Amino acid sequence: MDDETLFMTMMFDFFGDLLTPKQREYYDLYHNEDLSLSEIAESAGISRQGVYDIISRAEKSLVGMEQKTGVVQRWLNMQAGFQQAETLAGELCRLAGNDEKTSDLAQRLVLTLEKLKD
Repeated sequence: MDDETLFMTMMFDFFGDLLTPKQREYYDLYHNEDLSLSEIAESAGISRQGVYDIISRAEKSLVGMEQKTGVVQRWLNMQAGFQQAETLAGELCRLAGNDEKTSDLAQRLVLTLEKLKD
């Protein structure tokens, strides 16, 4: 999955409930279920162009919500920060060696970061 597709999928995960029911359904069928526009149109009893228009409006809505809020980008940045902090805490554990107090604190830090990340 390329970065743009992943970002669109994440926006749908974060903001999908704010779309209309049809937008949500067609977007999901097209992007997540890999149905073609023709397949969705046939099933829905509308034109291929109609399906395309609904999905396009959904995508524009998702992008607009992300542009206004920045929620997905902040979440991605936070996840990267957690990963970096976990790596640093792991290195601290390794460097602590026989210093039991420092090693214990570093291990507790790793566990705390893991809980926050999920």
